[in-house]
Amino acid sequence: MSGAPTKSAAIAGRSYSKHDALARGLGYFSIGLGLAELVAPRLLSRATGVKDSEHIIRAFGVREVATGLAILASHDPTPWIWGRVGGDLIDIATAASALDGKNPKRENVALTLLALAATTAADIACAIGLTAQKQIATDAVADYSKRSGFPRAPRFMRGAARDLEVPTDMRIPELLRPYDEGTPKPKGRALGAKGLRP
Repeated sequence: MSGAPTKSAAIAGRSYSKHDALARGLGYFSIGLGLAELVAPRLLSRATGVKDSEHIIRAFGVREVATGLAILASHDPTPWIWGRVGGDLIDIATAASALDGKNPKRENVALTLLALAATTAADIACAIGLTAQKQIATDAVADYSKRSGFPRAPRFMRGAARDLEVPTDMRIPELLRPYDEGTPKPKGRALGAKGLRP
């Protein structure tokens, strides 16, 4: 699946792939999620079942926004997608800590863990795909066997110089031009067998 050539890919000169599109989508998702965590941490704490975690959710929001901006701004988002994978593992560990018998919202926590697992799977798939593309691009050998180094094919350039108008200052000086019997001799000294003669 190839996109418009104007979109940037992870490697210069490589076509825009589905992994690049997924990385861009994850960047926007990360920014949206981070803003939600910054604006409504208490609401998310109750919805996810992870109680008393407003300050943690705000910290996660800062991380998400920063990661999302880095993904969208970077020419190669691969390290930032792997950073998302690390952040997902922290999120899962935080949610799993609330999955105990005393929490009345264990079902909410279970749904939260399920959503985090799906997001982590998408992040891992994207990171692995981008890493594989970088490896392929690094191992590829450029083939220049069909290039001549000229801007156009030789058959189009033959005789092209004849149509150029030679500037006056690049013409052969009169004394150095080849002598023609039909034209008057140039003024000046001529070099004979015994040296210069008038």
